[in-house]
Amino acid sequence: MKKKNFESLLQYSKNLTVLYAEDHAELRDSTADMMCAFFADISVAEDGAEALKAYKNYFLKENKYYDIVLTDIKMPNMDGVTLIEKIYKIHPQQKTIVISAHDESEYLLPLINLGISQFIQKPIEFTKLFDILEKVSKEIMSNDVIVKWTKTSFYNRSNKILTVEGKNISLTKYEMIFLDYLSQERGHIYKSEEIVEHYHSIGEKIDPDNVRKMVSKLRKKLPKKAIESVYSIGYRLS
Repeated sequence: MKKKNFESLLQYSKNLTVLYAEDHAELRDSTADMMCAFFADISVAEDGAEALKAYKNYFLKENKYYDIVLTDIKMPNMDGVTLIEKIYKIHPQQKTIVISAHDESEYLLPLINLGISQFIQKPIEFTKLFDILEKVSKEIMSNDVIVKWTKTSFYNRSNKILTVEGKNISLTKYEMIFLDYLSQERGHIYKSEEIVEHYHSIGEKIDPDNVRKMVSKLRKKLPKKAIESVYSIGYRLS
């Protein structure tokens, strides 16, 4: 890999995390070793079931999701397609890169329909892999991850930091989940029952009354009118 490519990737990737699922131990270890030089953290899994468990546990521990999920398609216990389907139910905006063999073309259309970020074919050309990692890392670090109300008031979905009038504001885990969910489609009205169901899908318990109480407290931290309540329906970000 050329030095220029190394520096370009590192510019975007150095603070990002990756979950890598691959059942071939030698390929998994060699690829993860190379990626370690570019990313803040690399977690590996030997199949989809182990990867899904790691994905959920990482959120419980860090209050955020992996920035990138890199997965093979054919794996024991749970394949890559099922893994991605389950991850998208938890976090629809997850950036995913799929590694596929030449004889796995029947999986490509379903994965495209799911909305995966990129494909790379086996045998892996590592220059191409790192080009794709750079592209996806750049997308993550772009303004798409910033929910901005004013120049000095915004929420960074990547690192879960709320800044209001230039000062960083502490958020609870449930407040982060709420802001992440509503910022998936800014301006869209999310029904109260959808919000409760989302919390339950990631293993967190909450009911509509507690959602209202949480929103009331969160409003005191956010800029004025950042969250709009739509009577008898739900909430949206302004």
